[in-house]
Amino acid sequence: MSDSNKIETYFAKQIKWEEGLQSLRNAVLDLEFKEEVKWGMPTYTIDGKNLIGLTGFKNHFGVWFHQGVFLSDPLNLLVNAQEGKTKGMRHIKYYDSSEVNLDDLNPYLIETIKNHKEGKEVKSTKREKNLEMPDIMESALGKDGIDGVEAFKKMSASKRNEFIEYIDTAKREATKHSRLEKIIPMILKGEGLNDKYK
Repeated sequence: MSDSNKIETYFAKQIKWEEGLQSLRNAVLDLEFKEEVKWGMPTYTIDGKNLIGLTGFKNHFGVWFHQGVFLSDPLNLLVNAQEGKTKGMRHIKYYDSSEVNLDDLNPYLIETIKNHKEGKEVKSTKREKNLEMPDIMESALGKDGIDGVEAFKKMSASKRNEFIEYIDTAKREATKHSRLEKIIPMILKGEGLNDKYK
């Protein structure tokens, strides 16, 4: 399936937001962005660099600017997804398709292109430290005669850290257990948590 077909399928599944997402897509494609699929979502690139993403969630949809930290944001529309964690990425959220105003959005898209051409970019930094495996995870990986701990140790540091964060960020004990049930088969197969999106 081509990227274009995958994107059409993605939008068709976003029934609540399809009209708004298509409107955003048309605005982006009116400029020099190339449309691709990355992490299962519509992503718009120039010179192979991820610059824009479109996505829908349960309660909102929006535009992601991968290097949004450099945008001047005259209308104060940009939101940082995770204060203190997200360095470059910013997004504009919409709660209804009628909120999309392309006259407001276009200057952000044009400035994104300008910033890219000027080489403005937040470089991702690799985590150097290995996170410590939570006790609940170590115990689940070692029970019932499975040797999940050994399989886990064979994975790259980045994959191990993804799994550890996935368990650590669950607030409720029940959520931790349900997440463990999901990831143990992945670990035993040597699959990373986000491999299917890469």
